[in-house]
Amino acid sequence: MINFKNYNKNINESHSFHMVDTSPFPFMTSLALLSLVLSFISYFHYFKGGAYHFIISFSILVFYLFRWFSDIVVESTYEGHHTFKVQQGIRLGMCLFIVSEIFFFFSFFWGFFHCSLSPGMSIGFIWPPLSISTLNPFGLPLWNTVILLSSGVTVTVAHRAIIAGERNSTTNGLIATILYGIIFTFIQGYEYNNALFSINDSVFGSLFFMLTVFHGFHVLVGTIFLIVCLYRQINYHFTRRQHVGLEACIWYWHFVGLIWLVYYMNKYIHYFKKILINLL
Repeated sequence: MINFKNYNKNINESHSFHMVDTSPFPFMTSLALLSLVLSFISYFHYFKGGAYHFIISFSILVFYLFRWFSDIVVESTYEGHHTFKVQQGIRLGMCLFIVSEIFFFFSFFWGFFHCSLSPGMSIGFIWPPLSISTLNPFGLPLWNTVILLSSGVTVTVAHRAIIAGERNSTTNGLIATILYGIIFTFIQGYEYNNALFSINDSVFGSLFFMLTVFHGFHVLVGTIFLIVCLYRQINYHFTRRQHVGLEACIWYWHFVGLIWLVYYMNKYIHYFKKILINLL
């Protein structure tokens, strides 16, 4: 007589991967993203109700992402399905996601470097264009750079602490990083309000706001990611051996800091280039 209990046990243990249950949230999230993009385009073209459509689409997207990620947390923390092999797959997926984000920003940097190194006739063969009053890189951008680099230090402290099993240091590092992210976002908003140019002021304004706004959005997403990790850390979801969610968040935050550093160095170089041209 076949022992069905042992037979099922052998089937379940024949591999170390987790076969996820059927979920509607990936498909619904993709529909919400499509609606968000369409509402974003309608808003920029001044369609009636475009702003409301964007807010509703964004709210629906946040809801589905929350439900989807909640299921993942339950699978990993309470059901114990995230084995070592599964964690390796998640780490690989996060690395590929960051690579895709690098190429996303690479397109904006490509346009920025192309226009700055070889300015066309339409902007007077000079970069930045004469009608643009650029921001002083030693003002708010420098403070934001210091803040973001400091947040990279505190999140690294949290990473080292979770590996060493120091709960208090991990929690304090996450709190400090969240505060740095919030301060960065507020300073960025203040900088936008005091900028002497807008997104429709030549190619410089378009590239500046597209690059910094998308980076600011990534900072906002990273801050929310950190808040979720802080909540999970307080509720004992992470251990020394199993903290892949926190690790993914830390990698993402370092990526955000690297993108800002590349942007600021480019801004810094062009500022001195403009001073040198004026002196000569």
